[in-house]
Amino acid sequence: MTPALSHLIAAEPAFAPLISRIGRPTLRPERGRSPYEALLRAITHQQLHARAAEAILARFCALYRAPFPAPADVIATPEAPLRACGLSASKIAAIRDLCARTLDGTVPSRRAAARLSDAALIERLVSIRGIGRWTVEMLLIFTLGRPDVLPVDDFGIREGWRLLLGLDERPKPKILAARGAAFAPYRSTASWYLWRAADEGKKIKPAR
Repeated sequence: MTPALSHLIAAEPAFAPLISRIGRPTLRPERGRSPYEALLRAITHQQLHARAAEAILARFCALYRAPFPAPADVIATPEAPLRACGLSASKIAAIRDLCARTLDGTVPSRRAAARLSDAALIERLVSIRGIGRWTVEMLLIFTLGRPDVLPVDDFGIREGWRLLLGLDERPKPKILAARGAAFAPYRSTASWYLWRAADEGKKIKPAR
């Protein structure tokens, strides 16, 4: 058993049966993806089904020659072609702000991000239009591979905790943050298992 799993079970024994059922975590960050690309993809996916968002992204990327469009090229693109891809006016505004903030250095490269703490990255990136704390936390876990992130505002995380402990209600974010401190420095692993617990809960049909 890995140190992370041993630590989680010691901090909360209820993790033991869940880990036994699920097995080792398969969390694999997108290490070849820049923060800029990850955030642009996140903006596109907001309030859309994944398949619809991916179709929009495919049309968006097809406007450019590069595998993924550079910030300066996106800013130089008129609004009409972007709208034709399926992007709303609000998402176009957010994407353009993201591009501008990438060019001015607010959005760091992967190398520059490695020198910044989780808190520093959150503080910088939530200043961008359309980017909230949850979006940055997903970036930290799934793009940058940060090991100690617990997105306490996430519905799945809170529902997973409720199911893990057999609670009647999902915990408030502040309560979960305080309890989750015991999982440091492996809170990203804890998050992954709480999402799996929530997934299990979706498969259980309510009794009639």
